[in-house]
Amino acid sequence: MKINVLSLFPPMFEGVFNQSMMKKAQEKGAVSFAVSDFRDYADNKRQVDDYPFGGGAGMVLKPEPVFNAVEALSGEGKPRVILMCPQGERFTQKKAEELAKEDELIFICGHYEGYDERIREHLVTDEISIGDFVLTGGELAAMTVIDSVVRLLPGVLGNADSPVKDSFSTGFLEHPQYTRPADYRGWKVPDVLTSGNHGKVDKWREEQTLKRTLERRPDLLEKIELTDAQKKILDDLKNRK
Repeated sequence: MKINVLSLFPPMFEGVFNQSMMKKAQEKGAVSFAVSDFRDYADNKRQVDDYPFGGGAGMVLKPEPVFNAVEALSGEGKPRVILMCPQGERFTQKKAEELAKEDELIFICGHYEGYDERIREHLVTDEISIGDFVLTGGELAAMTVIDSVVRLLPGVLGNADSPVKDSFSTGFLEHPQYTRPADYRGWKVPDVLTSGNHGKVDKWREEQTLKRTLERRPDLLEKIELTDAQKKILDDLKNRK
């Protein structure tokens, strides 16, 4: 995958792209990153913003530098062009899985009061928000989305099953996890996990997955087509309350 980022502050990405899983993904050839300052694509002395027509507070990002940058980076390809914006679609694991199937992504990180509306209407393919709050700029949001997408690329994670079993990938929250020591300060790992009985372990994990989802994110259960066995487990859990 090829990922281009348009930002007014490219140095912000240096640490993120050159550490941990992002660095390993590049070393494995799964992804390449390029971060460009879209001031370099401005027609008028690197000016990228101007006052809004009709008046109002703040400055608005001009269309010319953003269009110029995306068109220059796209070449003959047709990348997904993603606008990081609090008005956009709420980012989910399902969206990450969708984007992970693409060959090329371009992220636009804005600042100031907003974007010229023509950028939304005629340039971008996706508008994404990471939550109902406002950041100073789109850089941190883009880093979050990119990390979520890149870890899904084939070969990036050491265990191919890891992204499949993550919270939200299955539609549920993940079951509790434990490791050594089995007894820490008197807090013991559930006996079933040290029993060596894989059938009982699988059953425990499914029950805990449903229990955690019911307790913490019951809204997720409304979006999933449950099996009869899962419905029975949930009914039993509700009756225990």
